[in-house]
Amino acid sequence: MATTKCGKCGPGYPTPLEAMKGKFEKTDPASPGREVGKPLLARPAPRLPALYPPGPREEIVYLPCIYRNTSTEAPDYLATVDVDPKSPQYCQVIHRLPMPNMKDELHHSGWNTCSSCFGDSTKSRTKLMLPCLISSRIYVVDVGTEPRAPKLHKVIEPQDIHAKCDLGYLHTSHCLASGEVMISALGDPKGNGKGGFVLLDGETFEVKGTWERPGGAAPLGYDFWYQPRHNVMISTEWAAPNVLRDGFNPADVQAGLYGSCLHVWDWQRHEMVQTLHLQDGLIPLEIRFLHNPAASQGFVGCALGSNIQRFYKNEGGTWSVEKVIQVPPKKVKGQCLITDILLSLDDRFLYFSNWLHGDLRQYDISDPKRPRLTGQLFLGGSIVKGGPVQVLEDQELKSQPEPLVVKGKQVAGGPQMIQLSLDGKRLYVTTSLYSAWDKQFYPDLIREGSVMLQIDVDTEKGGLKLNPNFLVDFGKEPLGPALAHELRYPGGDCSSDIWL
Repeated sequence: MATTKCGKCGPGYPTPLEAMKGKFEKTDPASPGREVGKPLLARPAPRLPALYPPGPREEIVYLPCIYRNTSTEAPDYLATVDVDPKSPQYCQVIHRLPMPNMKDELHHSGWNTCSSCFGDSTKSRTKLMLPCLISSRIYVVDVGTEPRAPKLHKVIEPQDIHAKCDLGYLHTSHCLASGEVMISALGDPKGNGKGGFVLLDGETFEVKGTWERPGGAAPLGYDFWYQPRHNVMISTEWAAPNVLRDGFNPADVQAGLYGSCLHVWDWQRHEMVQTLHLQDGLIPLEIRFLHNPAASQGFVGCALGSNIQRFYKNEGGTWSVEKVIQVPPKKVKGQCLITDILLSLDDRFLYFSNWLHGDLRQYDISDPKRPRLTGQLFLGGSIVKGGPVQVLEDQELKSQPEPLVVKGKQVAGGPQMIQLSLDGKRLYVTTSLYSAWDKQFYPDLIREGSVMLQIDVDTEKGGLKLNPNFLVDFGKEPLGPALAHELRYPGGDCSSDIWL
């Protein structure tokens, strides 16, 4: 099918495959004649051809950088990093936007609008949403006026969110096809567990109230993903803010204070309709439906269970879950935490990070029921030789990995947040999880600062290879070592955009 640039389209791309190619089409290639942006009943997933033009290469990346729980008394800030190999500022922080308040704990980010609004030419992806995990503020950052030098557009104070939503401790931000912005919460204003959702006007960024009906919040919250063609949203659980805020206590796990469920919501009615209890699935964190908007399945990473579970719509029309990947346990004086997962835009590869063990993994999920390990890299972690954890028995490795040194810098911490380029060929990695847990598990990360690494990906046979010439060292920041977290590209990416 001939591909033509769309002159009257909204933000992002009409389909995940077009995002991967980096081109626009006026009709959905899986359903010729269908107007872009209008939902379609479930249909078979489109497959990307073996050979396809590469998507647009990312040139800059936005990352929140955190000073809470470090020795630096300064506000968190948004860093803009140049990742264009042709640029003289390659691998450098080219701009820093400090927040006006202290100890917010910037964490994840999202957009004012994304590919879910592709059919609306009045929408434009110009604002980055920065919800705060601890202060419960929301910063709205203008990245449209000057993408390489963002500026603060608006601050939504916690009192407004508390009063209108009775929620706080904010995490995931997703843009909706309605033009609104939806942000998940971990708790109520007092730090008790409460998995609700804050709804913002996508133009004025006024707090409209909760997405869920009054009294309808889940007991715990964290991440979420929606799939309108199946009238469903699924949310996950971490723990109550009062439980996790100051560090991890294993006794809290034994006491049942950490999450172990997925919550299924009716997307149109804004009501929770089913709860899935995960076997061996303690602390289900990041959740991803397959990118194909017709898909009725996806994956969730269970941090303390060290496994990946597949959720899917069963023959009866309700939802089920099964464990499909288990990281082999290591007999150690320590633990393993799966902390982030991603799916490539063609739904072929799944990636996840083991923050404590220190490895990054790639699985072929062409058969979602039977993922196949195709790539693995150790990027620091707690089990490196000379590290804090002694491995007594290991089903995978014959010896403990060597410490990772990139461009003369020994990497502190382990792989944590990951982001994949649109074409699937480059994976970016940062090493900070959450400042209080960084301080507990990796004290050297607080002293040395986090880093940003780049991994080259084999998209044909599978495989991961560290780029030895790429390093962004946040230990050398002007005000002192900082903790860089989630990554965002200006044009959207694998974990921010949802298609209809």
